[in-house]
Amino acid sequence: MSIASLFQNRSTIFSFEVFPPKRNSPIDTIYKTLDELQDLKPDFISVTYNAGGNGAASKQPTCEIASIIKEKYNIHPLAHLTCVNSTRGEIVAVLDELRNNGIEDILALRGDINPDVPPKTDFTHASELITFIKEQGGFSLSGACYPEGHCECADVISDIHNLRKKVDAGAEHLISQLFFDNSVFYSFVERARIAGITVPIEAGIMPVVNKKQIERMVSLCGASLPHKFTKMINRYDGHPDALRDAGIAYAVDQIVDLISNGVDGIHLYTMNNPYVARKITESISSLRIV
Repeated sequence: MSIASLFQNRSTIFSFEVFPPKRNSPIDTIYKTLDELQDLKPDFISVTYNAGGNGAASKQPTCEIASIIKEKYNIHPLAHLTCVNSTRGEIVAVLDELRNNGIEDILALRGDINPDVPPKTDFTHASELITFIKEQGGFSLSGACYPEGHCECADVISDIHNLRKKVDAGAEHLISQLFFDNSVFYSFVERARIAGITVPIEAGIMPVVNKKQIERMVSLCGASLPHKFTKMINRYDGHPDALRDAGIAYAVDQIVDLISNGVDGIHLYTMNNPYVARKITESISSLRIV
């Protein structure tokens, strides 16, 4: 069963994102995080890849972690795959590894361009990667979307046209970049539907637990910060527990509103923090079955 097919049977899909351990840490350090996330019964867990544009395809532990999620924890995995630093041959090798490990769902991404690492030229856009993977066969594909437009795109209309290319190429499901103003997401979904994009769109929610985290994420993706959010950050900056709890409450408030408005799914960026994931999941558990 593909991830896209999950949306046919559930009122609201609820999923998590995790990232691999740091390069100098053993891979089994992810077990503690997964042990706790397993109890929360997500519909699937995605595993990030090539964060920040560093490293080659052959050095990524994404497949191994996705396989652990499937075999050890019996949860459906979604493996991220970026192409900015990979050749076609390297992508084929990764696809072979995923196929051999029974991983059938891929989130196909261009990936961040690192100014210190010249990008390869085989793929310049995620839509090209999606087309290439479809040609190889055997995988169900998801894509990323940007409620406020990709930071490198001229305007939101051009961004929607580019998103349509991903869907036309074979993306069956979309996961949004983080946002902190639900009205931005609703406007984006409306533009996507008008453009003929009918695939499920999950809302990506990032619970903010410290100020450095949000500064880094905003610098990478350019998400706008509503006045209500900045007031919260400024009020509790310097009080870690208070900011963590306020960030959890803000994320819960977003999710309640999104579910009430019929969102296809919630993709929670856990930042490998099971405490935060648990608090949020428990707070909205009854909403998911209505």
